[in-house]
Amino acid sequence: MPRVISRKVEYDYESLKPKFFEIMDAIGGSLITANNRVLIKPNLLAPASPDKAVVTHPLVVKAAVEYVLAKGAKPLVADSPAMGSFERVLKESGLKSALEGLDVELKPFRDSMSVDVGEPFHHIEISEDAMKADAIINLPKLKTHSQMLLTLGVKNLFGCIVGLRKPEWHLRAGVDRELFALMLTKICRAIKPTFTVLDGILAMEGPGPGKGGIPRHIGVLMGSDNPVAVDIAACRMLGIDPDRMLTNQAAANLGMVNGPVEVEGDTVQVPDFQFPEIITLFFGPQFTHGLMRKHLVQRPVPVSTLCKTCGECWQYCPVKAISHDSGKLTFDYDKCIRCYCCLEVCPHGALRAEVPFFGKIFNWIVERGWIFG
Repeated sequence: MPRVISRKVEYDYESLKPKFFEIMDAIGGSLITANNRVLIKPNLLAPASPDKAVVTHPLVVKAAVEYVLAKGAKPLVADSPAMGSFERVLKESGLKSALEGLDVELKPFRDSMSVDVGEPFHHIEISEDAMKADAIINLPKLKTHSQMLLTLGVKNLFGCIVGLRKPEWHLRAGVDRELFALMLTKICRAIKPTFTVLDGILAMEGPGPGKGGIPRHIGVLMGSDNPVAVDIAACRMLGIDPDRMLTNQAAANLGMVNGPVEVEGDTVQVPDFQFPEIITLFFGPQFTHGLMRKHLVQRPVPVSTLCKTCGECWQYCPVKAISHDSGKLTFDYDKCIRCYCCLEVCPHGALRAEVPFFGKIFNWIVERGWIFG
């Protein structure tokens, strides 16, 4: 039976460190032995201060580093940010100063190796540092995600796909969320994180996972030796059926959770958590999909008052669906695959996922059972 250890805690290092150590001891931290090479994988999506709830808090990462050092092992903190240099992310997140003086290596993922994750994806290039580590401490941030509902333990490991290979896989999965969830889950299964500890002290709700999201205090760390168990426990804490997360469904189909998930420790319930609006992208005959893509389905839109036309979104877009004529953003929604990479990388929170006018009318009609009832 998968176990998740839950502890109420704040970003006060005097109390955070011992509670982090308690969680690690309870979920099998003794597996880390002297001279082990231990990868610590936080969520370092983009340059952002800790109060934005975009990245794993530096004090949580510091506690993981100190835990590894206490075991006589060798910690490596690494990630592949979606935007900004690794050095800039370290500086703006406060991680560089938090780890100052500790015997820890910090570097971005660079080299990859081909890993067979099985059908239908077969070989995927995954970071060598992740695949060759003696142990992995996975440190996701509790955040919403405009494509996958939440980004937790399983999805955090997508950061082990190096650099521009991430948008390439967004492109290959296209608009099929179930296919993308299956890919995320198979990457997680291939990497096999030894431990997962979720930073849910300051979470993100609303249109996450980038700077358009809204910080929300929850005050909890949750840990397990099974990342899917953490994701399931987090869903229950937020008051939703875990099956609403497609990665949980995929993990169940792959047999990655054996038996019901048991949560031990502090019980936390979060009322009225704001989730992003996730709608089915396509339905009906194939020949109607073009019209639906353009006029009915949710899509990224710019907020002109916030946009600085800095270029991060159109440079990162895997299908080159964004242009910037006359100093403003425009989207080619025939090309757009609704991966929402642009929302993730926007440093100004200047993009939102919205349903167009006719889509809102259509959804209103459907909700009343006037069609498809």
